[in-house]
Amino acid sequence: MSRNALQLPNDYAGLLTEIKERVRAAQYQALRSVNKELVGLYWDIGKLILERQAGDTWGKSVVEQLAQDLQAEFPGVGGFSASNLWRMKAFFEAYADAEKLAPLVREIGWSHNLVILQRCSDPQEREFYLRMTRKFGWSRSVLLHQIENQSYERTLLGQTNFDQALTPELQAQAKLAVKDEYTFDFLELGAKHSERELERALIGRVEEFLRTMGGLFAFVGSQFHLEVDGDEYFIDLLLYHRRLKSLVAIELKIGKFQPEFVGKMQFYLAALDRQVRMEDENPSIGIILCKEKNRTVVEYALHDARKPIGVATYRIHKSLPKELQGQLPSPEEISELLEGVK
Repeated sequence: MSRNALQLPNDYAGLLTEIKERVRAAQYQALRSVNKELVGLYWDIGKLILERQAGDTWGKSVVEQLAQDLQAEFPGVGGFSASNLWRMKAFFEAYADAEKLAPLVREIGWSHNLVILQRCSDPQEREFYLRMTRKFGWSRSVLLHQIENQSYERTLLGQTNFDQALTPELQAQAKLAVKDEYTFDFLELGAKHSERELERALIGRVEEFLRTMGGLFAFVGSQFHLEVDGDEYFIDLLLYHRRLKSLVAIELKIGKFQPEFVGKMQFYLAALDRQVRMEDENPSIGIILCKEKNRTVVEYALHDARKPIGVATYRIHKSLPKELQGQLPSPEEISELLEGVK
């Protein structure tokens, strides 16, 4: 009997969707389980090499011989090159005494672990990228991009009012989704450009734009139309954050931040929440993206704002402003924030 001739029950589509989701979840869990075992294996090998080296004269030649013997014994299994064995040793050394980090390394891929191990030296910076990679499912290329663009520093310096405008369940997640500064080094824009030129350039390279924003954003539209009591309004860019389940309105400003920008953004967010937001979605969030800002002025402007808003700057070349070097939160504050990322 053909599919078209078969009379399916009314709830068949729902049943099919549920089973598909279960299958995908099982596949994901199986992949995670395999990865956890692989990273655990490399951890144990690194530990064994380190223990055998202690007080001995294990050098390059011994590890090279070990690599050859392992490759001969397991010809179809990759990862047993001499260079990778040395990486396993360095991997174990880096995390053996790190009580908080040791469990996290098993939650992400080996190639991801190597990127973090080799690119980050500070334990809290490593914790940040370990947790973010696990939470957001970053690919290796996205992780590299985030590290190169100094997401650790730029995220922890962020200026938002999320503590007062969002529920405790959403605060940490939202803070980690909005950076203090974004680097759009993929844009071909001169030092002088209009807001419309910036908008068009970002839309023209929307894939790179969304990756720079953090990887879990989806593009909804540009010049997003709102109508309130017969008057028309347009949001520069409207995104959707999949993890937060929130609409994210972005206003582009090529000049310096002005306090009145907050009032306009609050209006947009109120309109989005009433007219566009769906019942199962969280409150809309705003990002005011400026060429520059005075941090004290931003702090004052956001103090009594009721809608969740972040104020960030953008650059088209990579650099962390010198005046912000050394202004990261205390280790205790960083740890508290990261504890909210499960």
